[in-house]
Amino acid sequence: MTMQPEESDQPEKGGKPEKLEDRLRGVVRRKGYSIRTERTYAGWYRQYVMYHRLRHPSEMGAVEITDFLTHLAVERNVAPSTQNQALNALVFLYREVLGMAVEGIDALRAKKRETLPVVLTQEETRRLLDAMTGVEALAARLLYGCGLRVMEAMRLRVKDADLDGRKIEIREAKGGKARVLTLPGSLVEPLRTHLARAKTVWEMDRREDRAGVHMPFAFDRKDPEAGKSWPWFYVFFSDSLSTDPRTGLDRRHHLHEARVGRELTRAARQIDMPKRVTAHTLRHSFATHLLLKGVDIRSVQELLGHMDVRTTEIYTKMARAMRGEVASPLDDLYL
Repeated sequence: MTMQPEESDQPEKGGKPEKLEDRLRGVVRRKGYSIRTERTYAGWYRQYVMYHRLRHPSEMGAVEITDFLTHLAVERNVAPSTQNQALNALVFLYREVLGMAVEGIDALRAKKRETLPVVLTQEETRRLLDAMTGVEALAARLLYGCGLRVMEAMRLRVKDADLDGRKIEIREAKGGKARVLTLPGSLVEPLRTHLARAKTVWEMDRREDRAGVHMPFAFDRKDPEAGKSWPWFYVFFSDSLSTDPRTGLDRRHHLHEARVGRELTRAARQIDMPKRVTAHTLRHSFATHLLLKGVDIRSVQELLGHMDVRTTEIYTKMARAMRGEVASPLDDLYL
């Protein structure tokens, strides 16, 4: 259901007032943010306005933002990351769209929950990957082989995969932190075969004069033809076209991440995996297995693209437990 507290005083062409959510989406797009960020920010805008009974944000400020964020922490019991996401969205709305300063936000912070990642043993990882099929199997091997987030793999472009140099460059990363990773030797030939198929699909799109792939950071305005070029084509491309919600153009997008998740779930069931497996499980396992091999934590932090080494330290705990550094006294009695 579309919801607007009221029309803004910003006119569109023809004199019709532009709705605030449309203005918000427009600013997000001009700044080159992803469609996911656009949807997230618009979603938090709607929740904020609904919570305050459709009052217009320009009539509110730090007090109302504080009240809403405290509501998220106390009544909805959201995670700290979710509360921070809401804060970022509202600060963006006020500063970038409404041009209003928001100072003195002092909400009750959501409680940080200490959770342990699901980590597979090396044998479990091998069995899981061997049970997978199709392009999803190749994507999963890349996730584990390089410790990628699933969207980093899905957004990988042809130009970022250097097979001869055995490296991949992650540019569209969380937090905007780019990094270079070593490509596992066992993936070079499978990727080469896959890219040959990708080029056939790209050539078909060019013959049929289809719209180019989505370009990040407004590159399509700088170079309108870049999205049609081979270097910018997705490594993991979709087999079908989809309508771009921003432009209305039918174009080829990247493989949907849910495809990888579904194939992981199927493979896990096939081998009777007792652990709950997601695409991120492969990233957790990559980090833990490197630490088990003796790789230092700073190197693992850099490979994962973590801003803070404290985020990486959880894998040290997992590695110590799997390594059995502290032997149980029970084993002194019976082994």
